[in-house]
Amino acid sequence: MGDDSEWMKLPIDQKCEHKVWKARLNGYEEALKLFQRIEDEKSPEWGKYLGLLKKFVTDSNAVAQLKGLEAALAYVEKAHLAGKTSGEVVSGVVSKVFNQPKARAKELGSDICLMYIEIERAEVVQDELIKGLDNKNPKIVVTCIETLRKALSEFGSKIITLKPVVKVLPKQFESREKAVRDEAKLLSVEIYKWIRDALRPPLQGINSVQLKELEEEWVKLPTTAPKQSRFLRSQQALKAKFEQQQAAGGDEADGDNDEEPAPQVDPYELLEPVEILSKLPKDFYDKIEAKKWQERKEALEALETLAKNPKLENGDYGDLVRALKKVIGKDANVMLVTLAAKCLAGLAAGLRKKFGTYAGHVVPTILEKFKEKKPQVVQALQEAIDAVFLTTTLQNISEDVLGVMDNKNPSIKQQASLFLARSFRHCTQATLPKSMLKAFCPAFLKQVNDSAPEVRDAAYEALGTAMKVVGEKAVNPFLADLDKLKLDKVRLGLYLLCFFIILQSGGPPKKGKSASALSAKGKKVPETKEFIETELSIEVCEEKSAAVLPASCMQLLDSANWKERLASMEEFQKAVEQMDKNEMPCQALVRMLAKKPGWKETNFQVMQMKLHIVGLIAQKGSFSKTSAFVVLDGLVDKIGDVKCGGKAKEGLTATAEACSLPWTAEQVVSMVFAQKNPKNQAETLNWLSNAMKEFGFTGINVKGFINNVKTALGATNPAVRTAAITLLGVMYLYMGAPLRMFFEDEKPALLKQIDDEFEKMQGQSPPAAFRGTKKGGAEEDGEEADEQEEDGGGAPDIMDLLPRTDVSDKITQDMVDKMADKNWKIRKEGLDEVAAVISEAKFIQPSIGELPMALKGRLNDSNKILCQQTLTILQQIAVAMGPALKQHVKSLGMPIITVLGDSKTNVRAAAMTTLQAWVEQTGMKDWLEGEDLSEELKRENPFLRQEVLGWLAEKLPTMRTVPSDLMLCVPYLFICLEDRNGDVRKKAQDALPTFMMHLGYEKMLKATGKLKPASKEPVSALLEKARAVMPAKPAPPPGKAGAAKSSSNGAPTAKSGWLGVLGKKAPVTKAKDEEDRSGVIFILVPNGKEQRIKEEKGLKVLKWNFQTPRDEYVDQLKTQMSTCFARWLQEELFHASDFQRQVKAIGVMGERMEDELEGTVSCLDLILKWFTLRFFETNSTVLMKVLEYLKQLFPTLSRENYHLNEYEASSFIPYLILKVGESKDVVRKDVRAILTMLCKVYPASKVFPFLMDGTKSKNSKQRAECLEELGCLIENYGMNVCQPTPAKSLKEIAVHIGDRDNSVRNAALNTVVAVYNVCGDQVYKLIGNLSEKEMSMLEERVKRSAKKTTTAAPPPNRQAAERERPQRDHPSNPNATFMRKPAQQPQEEVPNKLNQARAQNAEREHSHPSIPKEFQLDLDMIENDHTRVSELPDLVQHKLEELLEPIMMPEPKIRSVSPHFDDLHNSTASTINFVISQVASGDINTSIQALAQLFSMESLAREASMGVLKDLMHGLITLMLDARVEDIEDGQQLIRSVNLLVVRVLEKSDQTNILSALLVLLQDSLTTSSGSPMFSELVMKCLWRMIRLLPETINSINLDRILLDVHNFMKVFPKEKLKQLKSDVPHRTLKTLLHTLCKLTGGKILDHMSMIENRNESELEAHLRRVVKHSGNFSGMKSDRGSEKGQDDRMSKAKVSDILSEIFKKIGSKENTKEGLTELYEYKQKYSDADLEPFLRNTSQFFQSYVERGLRMIESEREGKGRIQPTSTVIPQHGLDSGSVPLNGEEMKPAVYYERLKILRQRQGLENNSRTRPTTSLLSKPSVASSTDMLQSKLSQLKESRESHFQQEQSHSHSPTRSSSPAANLDDLKKRLERIKSNRQ
Repeated sequence: MGDDSEWMKLPIDQKCEHKVWKARLNGYEEALKLFQRIEDEKSPEWGKYLGLLKKFVTDSNAVAQLKGLEAALAYVEKAHLAGKTSGEVVSGVVSKVFNQPKARAKELGSDICLMYIEIERAEVVQDELIKGLDNKNPKIVVTCIETLRKALSEFGSKIITLKPVVKVLPKQFESREKAVRDEAKLLSVEIYKWIRDALRPPLQGINSVQLKELEEEWVKLPTTAPKQSRFLRSQQALKAKFEQQQAAGGDEADGDNDEEPAPQVDPYELLEPVEILSKLPKDFYDKIEAKKWQERKEALEALETLAKNPKLENGDYGDLVRALKKVIGKDANVMLVTLAAKCLAGLAAGLRKKFGTYAGHVVPTILEKFKEKKPQVVQALQEAIDAVFLTTTLQNISEDVLGVMDNKNPSIKQQASLFLARSFRHCTQATLPKSMLKAFCPAFLKQVNDSAPEVRDAAYEALGTAMKVVGEKAVNPFLADLDKLKLDKVRLGLYLLCFFIILQSGGPPKKGKSASALSAKGKKVPETKEFIETELSIEVCEEKSAAVLPASCMQLLDSANWKERLASMEEFQKAVEQMDKNEMPCQALVRMLAKKPGWKETNFQVMQMKLHIVGLIAQKGSFSKTSAFVVLDGLVDKIGDVKCGGKAKEGLTATAEACSLPWTAEQVVSMVFAQKNPKNQAETLNWLSNAMKEFGFTGINVKGFINNVKTALGATNPAVRTAAITLLGVMYLYMGAPLRMFFEDEKPALLKQIDDEFEKMQGQSPPAAFRGTKKGGAEEDGEEADEQEEDGGGAPDIMDLLPRTDVSDKITQDMVDKMADKNWKIRKEGLDEVAAVISEAKFIQPSIGELPMALKGRLNDSNKILCQQTLTILQQIAVAMGPALKQHVKSLGMPIITVLGDSKTNVRAAAMTTLQAWVEQTGMKDWLEGEDLSEELKRENPFLRQEVLGWLAEKLPTMRTVPSDLMLCVPYLFICLEDRNGDVRKKAQDALPTFMMHLGYEKMLKATGKLKPASKEPVSALLEKARAVMPAKPAPPPGKAGAAKSSSNGAPTAKSGWLGVLGKKAPVTKAKDEEDRSGVIFILVPNGKEQRIKEEKGLKVLKWNFQTPRDEYVDQLKTQMSTCFARWLQEELFHASDFQRQVKAIGVMGERMEDELEGTVSCLDLILKWFTLRFFETNSTVLMKVLEYLKQLFPTLSRENYHLNEYEASSFIPYLILKVGESKDVVRKDVRAILTMLCKVYPASKVFPFLMDGTKSKNSKQRAECLEELGCLIENYGMNVCQPTPAKSLKEIAVHIGDRDNSVRNAALNTVVAVYNVCGDQVYKLIGNLSEKEMSMLEERVKRSAKKTTTAAPPPNRQAAERERPQRDHPSNPNATFMRKPAQQPQEEVPNKLNQARAQNAEREHSHPSIPKEFQLDLDMIENDHTRVSELPDLVQHKLEELLEPIMMPEPKIRSVSPHFDDLHNSTASTINFVISQVASGDINTSIQALAQLFSMESLAREASMGVLKDLMHGLITLMLDARVEDIEDGQQLIRSVNLLVVRVLEKSDQTNILSALLVLLQDSLTTSSGSPMFSELVMKCLWRMIRLLPETINSINLDRILLDVHNFMKVFPKEKLKQLKSDVPHRTLKTLLHTLCKLTGGKILDHMSMIENRNESELEAHLRRVVKHSGNFSGMKSDRGSEKGQDDRMSKAKVSDILSEIFKKIGSKENTKEGLTELYEYKQKYSDADLEPFLRNTSQFFQSYVERGLRMIESEREGKGRIQPTSTVIPQHGLDSGSVPLNGEEMKPAVYYERLKILRQRQGLENNSRTRPTTSLLSKPSVASSTDMLQSKLSQLKESRESHFQQEQSHSHSPTRSSSPAANLDDLKKRLERIKSNRQ
């Protein structure tokens, strides 16, 4: 209870993470109660548990976990912050809850997932559940599927996205676990409820038995659609409504029409796309153009098979479509035409909207091919054109279809009409606007009167279908001239079509209303029918007139007395005024008026009355065109009359109102210009000008007018010309600038008058029309105006009337080729030709052949002049093509927007002008539809963004409605609000209110939910600000409001009726951003990579070389990737805010690598470049994913025998090497592994220079790892890998031996040792001169590596050698493995094998008493075969079991090994060897006793080098500090023993070596932050003890070396840094050491700084001078050396300058350069402290390098000459290096000779026989790691001495050997020293 009382007092949140499970259980219980009490969802209490929620669900204790789940569920349900935890909590539920045996735990876990969905985290939950399906535990998989099923059942398919679920569903049916398959079956049934047959195609690949079972289950399901039963927090209104329905009963719920219908799922969306372009036969394009039809058939059959795939991956199908088009259009073999049509249909069906680009190219060809009459051909063509139509819009192909409606071939006309009829069925009122009906209905009416019955029937069907789609009201105005019989046939076609649809749908809808009912219920439709009367005879007219006119009137009509005629006219007028419209015989009356004298009436009063009556008849009666023909001649003839002209004009106006202005005007103009009367012509034009203002311009035949107006402009009468110009001014109001193009050929004077008139009209808007042919005309005009406004203004209807030229034939292939030529002059010539063609045509049809693609390419032209010329041509095309330009918006318009991102201002200005010209013709709607505009805004180009946003800010306020796709631009608008470019931010802020006016504040505020938290607040603030200044939408035009009101009052259109419902296509509700991502991710672009290489070599793009990536490089990479990466993948890879998107994208690339290997290779350079960008980021998650991908990539490339090219390597490897210096071990390890794999796809010799560059980094970890990797390359590939030369490379590597960083030094030493293992002693020549300390370190490392190599037996074969080769020595960096081979055998297996080997060797020992020549290496093979250096050479013999033999030290065995050594080894050597064997004992006490014995012999102890002593002291001190020692028995006694051993080592060792070792050890311990402070303290205690011994040992110490070590220490720890340490003891220790040395040696200590470079800059010298001066010894030193120094000073002042000047003059001359270098070398040897800086300061870097290189070469030569090769004796004599002999005649101490002797012997290789030395095995692991090296060294030396003597006699090798270590024969050492001294004398 005591323990319980401790945690009981803790707060709840601390209990929940307590280590005691009972505490956690109690915490969860209290948390549950707390959560249930909190009412405020935003309470601060929730925040305390935000980070603990995952622990709630993943508790290791099952009881506590259960309670934790309950608490977590309560938290998720009530806390406002819960959504932030969705990812980690659901992941924890899947991995730690779904695998629990308790059903309650699983139930709670599932409830938590569903609750997260309820709080708007459905996407996260679904992703985690789908990830769980890949878990190996079937329990988890089953529960995940079950949870998905529950979620779908409760929330419905709107909330749960089914596409990813359906994608993984087939895999679950393949599971071996029955439970998984059963649950998958249940999920499939649930999915089928929601999407029905859309589920069938994705499951076609599962087992047939399973599919049959599913079919049986599906049949049992009810036909009614399921309903959502659980709702999101944002769907509370729906929830309340659902509860009301449930309370009221199911029937009412079913009958609720207001309920939103379930979303229709397209089976196409659930399918995986198939990439077919790469699967085409390689000779496809050759075969399809072959002369033999069989070959063409083979190619088409291969394509047909591929095209049958229901969903195809997007790509460049241009060449393929052109090939099929050629077969359809030109192939004479109808069977091949049929095949090609089927292929085309398959492509269109598989690509859908993505095929829309090619639709305009193939539709005309298919229509023309309908001339074929064979049924199979016609059927195939029908299927093809129907499939193509579904990929585009009716508007885009309307011109092509209308072009064949007048074709002479009846089959073509029939099939065109039938195609339109089928197409209309897919349309709605929105997609079949009046503008389309205006274009098609006249063509249909013409076909109705065609002589071929099949053509007439097709036209009836098309008209009936159109009437069904848009309603009779919309079509009737176009059928005014159709007689009743034909109109009935049209309606019959409508009813038959409706009946057919009813039959297909299984009967009429339960709740539907007929079109007639709807019409009756709404506003009464006015009678707009204009019938054509048959011409009546004069007798019939008289009879009909007599019935309605007074008899006197009839009699006096032709009286000779004008007064009687006038009276008759008055009666006539009264009768007409009183007549009813239905009773008025208009034709009969006007014929009576035309009766003699008719229009030749001479009395103006009678004539005025007649003309007035004509107007009355036209206004009041049903005035037909037949009647109009009777009166028009008279009206036109009198229009110019002074007295009667006004009445004539009134009559014409009334006629125009009855028969339409376009028809009346056409008749009047043709009549008047057939006359010669200029007065009539002028007045007719004046009347027409006024009539256009009154009636509007709708329907005017501009083409017919233009020629007559031109005739009028050429008239001699100025009144006619003036009237014509006035008419043009009025037309200009409606047509605008295009009107002028018709008159550019006129005389300049006349053209000026026209321009002046146009200028007057500029700025004016056309007046509102108030006259028309219909009483409801105002309303309809308003509707039409609205429709036109949405399409971009009224201009399109006008422009459609202009005569247009088809220029497709003039755009020749030669012209297109010229525009794509490499020579810019030829490209310009091609553009000039295009401009000429368009200028000549003036107005062109939308069919312009291959021109769009050619011009698109020139918009990206590197020559900006050509780019601007292309923009000018596009402006020409806009004006010339008019509204039909819409179909080119996507292909040509969007590239114009891309040009807005150009860096040059003039290019951007030209692009904006072109854009405005296009928008003027097309309107804004087409530009805002789809994803294209959002894709442009996504480009991170500040110029483009500010131009586009400014353009949108200008255009959006003028629009009343916008497409919903505008919402796709909002995320990028938000990004622009925070852009670092000020202009972009300003434009984005300007555009924000205009977006809001269309999308609404709430919708845009909701879109901020996807922003980063840091961005959400400022963007929301800007939205609030924009809300205040949001502009109002423009008011609808007059007439629209009334129509809208009428509609809202309960008068639905025909679209609302059941006919309309039948024809209405279900809307696609799928969001645009859910682009299909199942297609290929890499698009194969032929020669794409080669082109990129060529561009980079030609400096057309930036070379991929930088210190940090700038925006230009990122933009360039994006541009390059856009052509060959799937768009969605590129978006994910460059996602600016969510790194998880990048991680997922890399994952997809990894998953698709095998399937799209060819694509991966084609885009490899871009992939690697993208990875280099990630190397400069700090996100470790992305970095690890990149490295994971690379580890998968390079082995895959290696298997495919792919090798990186120079372009790929140079843009990737240098940046990969940057990450080898990463601080995280796991990253460095992966990078090293990748570098190893890299050498399989890129030559190691080329990787080597990159690594050499990496060693120059400022990052010490990078330098160390690069050096280690260099060592690996050398060891694995030999010296040939060193580039440019081994000597140069090794010199640069050796420089790092003196690096300040310990790991870099070790790495450099390891690398040089690797070279030594390959080329032996030659390494000393290659590395150049090293300082004594560095050379000492290298020698020690070489020795240790030799010992290491002897500790492991070579494997029995070469493969085993590769697997088990030991790692190199790298004590300071254990994570950086030297040999990156597969993992070795487990640790526990090694002792067993060792024991087996020992048992076998014990038996063999008697039969093999001596060791034969078993382990000699084949040296010739190593020297000659550098390609296989990575493998150990074959062994001569193979008795390898003895390698594991334990070394036994008893004397008899030693003698039996090699009797040749008996005379060399006395009893002393045997004793030493025995003691060494005891050191290697597994018993720690025995080892310590043996070490104590060794160090009790002073002569042996002094042989220990500085490196050995350093490692030994490190091991002993570590052992003393090891806490585990105290736990063992006699631990304290052991520590005392070690302490005594340390004291003995300090006293007996060579004092120079031990002092150096302690100083280095202290430096390392202070440098390493992870080291124990006690370690440094013990090292300093040892130093204090050594300082106390200094008075006794000062004469035996090499002060030069000690001062060098102190100097190095002070470089690492300057005085200031030393004082900053936590303890001042290191500082005091160093000061005491130096003070003691100064005290003992006085001022002479300054003479012992010869080994320090730049001693004047050394802090040590300044300190020593201060100490010496302070002690009073400085003056004595000065007096003692006064004469000598004075002499030197005088010499230096007088001679040094002259001598060195002379020497450098010789070096500078070509003849004496060698002599000069030799003299300079000798001078430096004589005066080592000579300062050459003043003489080299003003020279070039090349000269300085030349001098330095020359001095090194001379030194190497002299060293080589000074060496004496060994002869027959085992211990050779040596000459001394000339540089090492003192020249001042002073006698040097023996210790100095000994040190130099060691260096010389090491250089000669006499201390190391690693190449011929046999290997032995380790007996056991010593207890002290640091002493192992020393003990093993001694042990190895003993074996070496025996083997080397044996091999000396047996082998003819010239490499020198040594019999034993110096410790084995001290007398021999003394003799050598004596010989050296005698040689000196």
